[in-house]
Amino acid sequence: MSAAQIVRAAQAWIGTPYVHQASLRGAGCDCLGLVRGVWRDVFGTEPEAVPAYSMDWSEPSGEERLWAAALRHLVPVAAPQAGSVVLFRMRHGAVAKHLGIVSRAGDDPAFVHAYSGHGVVESALTAPWRRRVVATFDFPQEAD
Repeated sequence: MSAAQIVRAAQAWIGTPYVHQASLRGAGCDCLGLVRGVWRDVFGTEPEAVPAYSMDWSEPSGEERLWAAALRHLVPVAAPQAGSVVLFRMRHGAVAKHLGIVSRAGDDPAFVHAYSGHGVVESALTAPWRRRVVATFDFPQEAD
């Protein structure tokens, strides 16, 4: 799977409203729903069913469920490039619970993500966002 295909698929979701637990381009999605939708766009079927989850994810238990799921299906990489999935920890000491797909790397990096109150947008990967990144992954070359 090429990075350009993944970026095009992610950008096709821009403008989709934010809807918790949803994953339907144009109708609604959250950050996980965006990554799930891009996976479907490039591979056809999702690798596993996603159980219901709350907006706080697993913060009360401290369990890194989103990170563990990423490790099951994505390929960890040292640095984000176009097409990479970035995992964010939104607060120090909290579980990682936000995802995005890098749309542009280099001197002016950007990423596509579903953001509560904004829907799916392309945002600059500025220093405040970069310091929240806790892991970076690439999509596999072939689906599981």
